[in-house]
Amino acid sequence: MANKFVRWLCCNCCSELSLEYCERTRGVARELLKAISESLGLKPFYIEKVMNLDNSYQMFNANFYPPCPQPELAMGLPPHSDHGLLSLVTHNGIGGFQLQHNGMWVNVNAIPNSFLVNIADQLEVLSNGKYKSILHRAVVNKKVTRISLVMTNGPSLDKIVNPAPELVNNGIDQPAYHGITYKEYFQWQQSNSLDGKGILDRIRI
Repeated sequence: MANKFVRWLCCNCCSELSLEYCERTRGVARELLKAISESLGLKPFYIEKVMNLDNSYQMFNANFYPPCPQPELAMGLPPHSDHGLLSLVTHNGIGGFQLQHNGMWVNVNAIPNSFLVNIADQLEVLSNGKYKSILHRAVVNKKVTRISLVMTNGPSLDKIVNPAPELVNNGIDQPAYHGITYKEYFQWQQSNSLDGKGILDRIRI
């Protein structure tokens, strides 16, 4: 009986900590999206209102990469872009996060106790390509375990995400993407193997 109580207590504490972590990182993402809205020449709360962030979808992923005897033959996570608006990534100080830059894979060595912030697909669509989602991957090593926590912050699941009209109705830029609900986009990605920006390519015009 005591063991069962300890297990329940641990799970309960973890649930409370996870909930607080989700709430705090959601707040960070919303502040970042305000700044991104302004950088696009929009009002600070534009993305928050248009993407219905009061009912936004958030996903919490914990990734565990144990040492691999032949890291050159394995991949922690294949190249992909994230499906939401922004992803906040933190890890246990062990490198392994790489992004693609000019056709090459570059190691990202994050500052300790910081977040890596990934631009994700829905923000690329909303900004009509002015912000590009990050193509990234995770690699393994033969000596130590790597752990990462990823908070993906997206719009409301039923929201149809289009290029913002304010960014395409200027007579110069044309919409670069078809509109699609975030739920449908998310389901597409989850039902297919990770393959670069293959899902985003489906809705390009």
